[in-house]
Amino acid sequence: MTTDEKPTIRIVLHAPTGSALQRARNNAANILKDDSRADVRIVVNAEAVAAALDQPDPAADARTWVCPNTLRRLSREAAASMTVLPHAAALALALLQREGWIYVRA
Repeated sequence: MTTDEKPTIRIVLHAPTGSALQRARNNAANILKDDSRADVRIVVNAEAVAAALDQPDPAADARTWVCPNTLRRLSREAAASMTVLPHAAALALALLQREGWIYVRA
């Protein structure tokens, strides 16, 4: 997608577990294969944070937003390719929905 093209849709995939993270990564790849102009993000919290850090996926990591509270609880840092959310994942998900993002629980 070029900078002057607007996304056709904005989807936030929520992954709170390791298995949900794998589904979210697969969902993101499939969505982008079908619609290259879609803006897709994966929000990870709880168990999915450790899974995302322990099993990197370069294609998905750049689209992954990480809960800062879970990182603190785990005493870990996000990979450089990931984005740390400015607040708790639950609040971030609510704010994204208010901004028009479509929520999908992976």
